[in-house]
Amino acid sequence: MRIAIPTNNPGGMEASRSDHFGHCDVFTVVEVDSDNKVTSVETLPVPEHGAGGCMLPVNTLKDAGVHAIVVGGIGARPMQGFSEVGIDVYWADRNEIPDAASVMEKFSAGQLPIMNVDQVCGGGGKDCH
Repeated sequence: MRIAIPTNNPGGMEASRSDHFGHCDVFTVVEVDSDNKVTSVETLPVPEHGAGGCMLPVNTLKDAGVHAIVVGGIGARPMQGFSEVGIDVYWADRNEIPDAASVMEKFSAGQLPIMNVDQVCGGGGKDCH
């Protein structure tokens, strides 16, 4: 299973998490085996929000074989996009779970909830739950 985490530069397991999916510097992508042990870590650049808007990063992660993403905030359109391409969206409070390694500890322990549509942010990363 491949899990994406929106992080700040330079990415990787020690990287701090980005406040919001649409404003991250890089995606840290962690692959785990069937026992939830980390088998690889890579970083993916975040495409510009030009033509295609929020769907560009959604499709980038889909094309990279990502199965789940863990966010601290996300807008309605990318949330819908992830649903359409079969990527599960999990939520983790960035203040309590500040880096990618901490995310993976909680994810592997089954301690992160799947986000619901009523938890999405208002435009521009505002009003996040």
